Amino acid sequence: MTRTQRLLAGAILCLGLAACSEPTQNAPAGAPADASVAMARAGDTPTDEYLLLAAPGGALPEALDAAVTAAGGTLTATYPSIGVAVAKSTIIDFAGRAGKIKGVQTVVQDQMVQWTDPNPRVESIDLEEAGVVANATGTAETFSPIQWAPRALSAPQAWAAGYRGRGARVAILDGGLHASHIDLAANVDVAHSASFVPGFAFNQDVGTFWHGTHVAGIVAAAANDIGTAGIAPEATLIGVKVLHNGSGSFAWVIGGIIYAATPIAEGGAGANIINMSLGALFDRQGKDAAQLAVALSRATSYARQRGVLVVAAAGNDYTDLDHTNNLISVPAQSVGALAISALGPEGWALNQSTSLDRPASYTNFGQSATAFGAPGGDFAYPGNQNCTMPRLPSGTVTTPCWVFDMVISTSRGGTTSTSSYSWAAGTSMAAPATAGVAALIVGKYGPMQPAQLEAKLRASADDLGKPGNDDYYGLGRVNAYRAVTQ
Repeated sequence: MTRTQRLLAGAILCLGLAACSEPTQNAPAGAPADASVAMARAGDTPTDEYLLLAAPGGALPEALDAAVTAAGGTLTATYPSIGVAVAKSTIIDFAGRAGKIKGVQTVVQDQMVQWTDPNPRVESIDLEEAGVVANATGTAETFSPIQWAPRALSAPQAWAAGYRGRGARVAILDGGLHASHIDLAANVDVAHSASFVPGFAFNQDVGTFWHGTHVAGIVAAAANDIGTAGIAPEATLIGVKVLHNGSGSFAWVIGGIIYAATPIAEGGAGANIINMSLGALFDRQGKDAAQLAVALSRATSYARQRGVLVVAAAGNDYTDLDHTNNLISVPAQSVGALAISALGPEGWALNQSTSLDRPASYTNFGQSATAFGAPGGDFAYPGNQNCTMPRLPSGTVTTPCWVFDMVISTSRGGTTSTSSYSWAAGTSMAAPATAGVAALIVGKYGPMQPAQLEAKLRASADDLGKPGNDDYYGLGRVNAYRAVTQ
């Protein structure tokens, strides 16, 4: 293997509302046997596409299409705003040929990367199949008693004060978004959702979990007295598919960022916030790694310049990003992105006074990289002792106690399901919790520049750990209520 790439932001483990008992191997120290981190690893996987980069601040050549054709390729996409184009070619020396095009500074072969775990273990329950379609009392979601994550951020207090994110637009750059899910359908902007994965629509993917669907529910599952509630339950969701089964190319991710950050009037999605619960750790000296990271940073920089806040998962490798000079984590360390670490309880179902702000056992950290902390969940509570928790208006949920330490949200379920839910843990879950708080701010104050939005997140965050910037909490754990009331 010429380069080590490790999954950063995929769901570490996913379980539905029934427990998994199948033993797994290589579980982290102190974790139950069922909670294998199962980090995906990928080596160099080149595609037949190439990224062509103009000099920084420079423009792509006017006759680039013809020049690429002459070099033996086909131009497939151009992003003049960041000086990047995408071309396809099967000619072995295409990079050398295209590198001679006047105005093209760098040509780098694109790569297919496993950005999230493609094989999370999931068991689900469907509300309709369980005979519970809605909480008949009309007071709260049926799973609200086991949604510790919104409480960790004081989100219910923000909702009670009248702030629910209405008017904010959050783009979910991920895999497929199950737009017909009963907790998502009212909030998904189908017209402006899009796919950058050839051959697939934004609402298509593989399996029954669907990472992007779980992430979307954390941001903005509707408060409709049915299943779960997102941090910003009235925000608008935009599905931007850049992965399939957790895998995708740099070109797909870059295209998704540009689209999400471009105003609707200019043909884009018009997002205020982009959530990227995906990532990979690259050797800086690895083949083409530096150039690919530069291209991705051009896209995240563009988003920030267009007034869009980019929120990214910090990663699940338990890596000190302050001391990895030979490694780079993207998009967590891409220009302008806010990297979010994961926090979560240990044994919450047994003792609900336990800290919800404990750094998760797997989260990446480092003052130079971590912007904020947020609920990502954990699975460090030992053993398989069962716990039973209530659901509304009546009934219970029973599963191993450590499962309740994870984050419950929407999932795909079967091919006809519209009401499936799963637990998952990871910085993938922490990032959308932060994006949800940002959406609450936008819902109150209206669109604002990323620096202003970031300042409000910073001013309202709870300063945990050592005073000021902290390895695990960054500038603090985000606080939804303070963000919209102070």
